[in-house]
Amino acid sequence: MGSHIDIQQLVTIAKQAGDAIMQIYQQEFAVAFKQDSSPLTEADQAAHRIIQQGLNKLEPILPVLSEEGSHSEFAIRKNWQRFWLVDPLDGTKEFIKKNGEFTVNIALIEQGRPVMAVVHAPALGRCYWAAEGQGAWREQDQHIKQIHLATPPEGDERPWRIVGSRSHGSPEFEAYLSRFINPQIVAMGSSLKFCLVAEGSADIYPRLGPTSEWDTAAAHCIVNEAGGKVINAETGDELRYNQREGLLNPHFIVQAR
Repeated sequence: MGSHIDIQQLVTIAKQAGDAIMQIYQQEFAVAFKQDSSPLTEADQAAHRIIQQGLNKLEPILPVLSEEGSHSEFAIRKNWQRFWLVDPLDGTKEFIKKNGEFTVNIALIEQGRPVMAVVHAPALGRCYWAAEGQGAWREQDQHIKQIHLATPPEGDERPWRIVGSRSHGSPEFEAYLSRFINPQIVAMGSSLKFCLVAEGSADIYPRLGPTSEWDTAAAHCIVNEAGGKVINAETGDELRYNQREGLLNPHFIVQAR
């Protein structure tokens, strides 16, 4: 299960990509949305290059499926037993707003499941990593600790803490909230939403809108190893990766096992 790959090597690659992003993030920029030379695109591509090179050195034979790379057709991809699934810069709105809530996502997928991953938030000085059977960990300003999901509230001992998006609440999200009594909404950007649940800072994260597989795979692994699960909102089955032509996820819920 990715056993001969040292998770710390993956952490190092994510941090190198984060450093490259921060050099651009710290410049004064006015974002030109669609131009190829926007700081966003620059940061994205710089991170992508570093990750691609790092992963190729680490495991030369494993394919890399990155949001910023070329996407192999499913006819080829469907034969991949192991591959890297990467989002070099997740949380573009957060990058542009400069609120720091963006991440570098790197996941190792085996047989459709994320088995090793790093989610690094360079602007927050925070890094999460996990590997199957090794637990989930969080590093904040050089302080490292293992993380676990919180026990969900019972009765009215405390309100449910539900992760929502900063940008906008959809009608689906509002409908979902109506199942809870006075829930507390916790806002966060990028795949850090998953990490809030993984570390026990929130109880549940319903994602009732579109996401791509590279948005979720790394943080999904961290949730799994912290004692949670990521399930299809309609079927209740665990989310799986690289199972179909498109790379969009179904709506899903991040919750305790």
